[in-house]
Amino acid sequence: MSAKTSRRTLLKAAAGAAIGIPTFIPASALGKNGSVAPSNRIVLGGIGLGPRGRKVLDGFFAQNDCQFIAVADPQKERRELIKSKTDEHYGNSDCVVYDDMSGVLERDDIDAVIITTGDRWHATASIYAARAGKDIYCEKPCAMNIQECQELDDAITEHERVFQAGTQRRSVPNFQVAADLALTGKLGQMKEVHAGILQLQNYLEPLPAQPEPDPAFIDWDKWLGPAPQIPFHEDYCRGRWRNHEGLYSAWRLPEWGSHTIDLCQWAADADGTTPIEYEAESDGLLHARYANGIKLVMRLSSGKGVGDWIKGLGTCPVRFVGDEGWVEAGDHLGIEASDPKFLKDKPESEIRGTDPVLHVRNFLDCVKTREQPVCNSTAVRYGHMACFAAAISWKLGRKVTFDPKTETFVNDDEANGMRSYERRAPYSI
Repeated sequence: MSAKTSRRTLLKAAAGAAIGIPTFIPASALGKNGSVAPSNRIVLGGIGLGPRGRKVLDGFFAQNDCQFIAVADPQKERRELIKSKTDEHYGNSDCVVYDDMSGVLERDDIDAVIITTGDRWHATASIYAARAGKDIYCEKPCAMNIQECQELDDAITEHERVFQAGTQRRSVPNFQVAADLALTGKLGQMKEVHAGILQLQNYLEPLPAQPEPDPAFIDWDKWLGPAPQIPFHEDYCRGRWRNHEGLYSAWRLPEWGSHTIDLCQWAADADGTTPIEYEAESDGLLHARYANGIKLVMRLSSGKGVGDWIKGLGTCPVRFVGDEGWVEAGDHLGIEASDPKFLKDKPESEIRGTDPVLHVRNFLDCVKTREQPVCNSTAVRYGHMACFAAAISWKLGRKVTFDPKTETFVNDDEANGMRSYERRAPYSI
């Protein structure tokens, strides 16, 4: 048995059994006084931890049964910032930095990785991590296109990894209550699920070329990774990569849709399928239909007309509609329903929709038990494919039909030609 397999077996056993240990071992090593014995901790590394990554890392720091020990980032400033943050948290100087993710992935003492790069790297880095035997917490969108959804889920399944997408609203109480009302039939037979989305836009023009930096400070080739080769501009590395072709996925729909359409998939009990028809009906409004007749309505999260939602519930709103009533939830701890009886178990929680702490906890528990997290790679496969299929319908300006079994568009070569892309060498899989 390999060292990594043995370690995970011990972690699983430690989750359900206590072991007698001689009293002369230090209390901290035994896990007393609120600490966890080092042998029972999940050891973590990070890949590409920017602003969102630091928020996610705080969620891991809040858990006492894991320890973060290394970070890889092609930007020196960012990897050094994570080292400083980590060393301050643990009161030491032990966090190791790498300019290449292989430094993290090749370490036998790391059980799991946090991947919070830009969209272009999410699926490819996750596949590399799965092959290296790591469990994975990856920010969304987790893929750039339909092909990557398939490749990601296939790799996670083949290598028997625990994968949690950073679609943390599945772990937030008000969204959980809303989904439960839909799934348990308390709203009656489901008719519609509504997802708040951003206004779709064509890709921006590339930023003007600048001289490439010293790779010791920003390794531009590694930063781009599998994305097409484009001239360097420092603003790409400061967060302005969004909505640029090759760096960003599908014209803004997956940015919030990977959260809200994901929640609609969950409420419609559709984690293993997708809608079969998609059509952009007007500006800011897209409709889809599942094989069982449930409608998926994608509409703007803010603004007038099709964007109107209940005020005060917050960003990333969703609404689930049955033939006996509806429920709506948003990020600001908000939840409302057509009848107060639906909310007799309304959650009293201070966890907002943007907070990953409960989602992180679910991931760590599953690393120990080897169970499936609430947003595993198969849920990502179909939820993200729904985002991409809807975006392709919008881009083509017409209705498209999608077969969830073959995962292809029906009799539509033009749409099928938009399902994939070629990774730039040498960042292939």
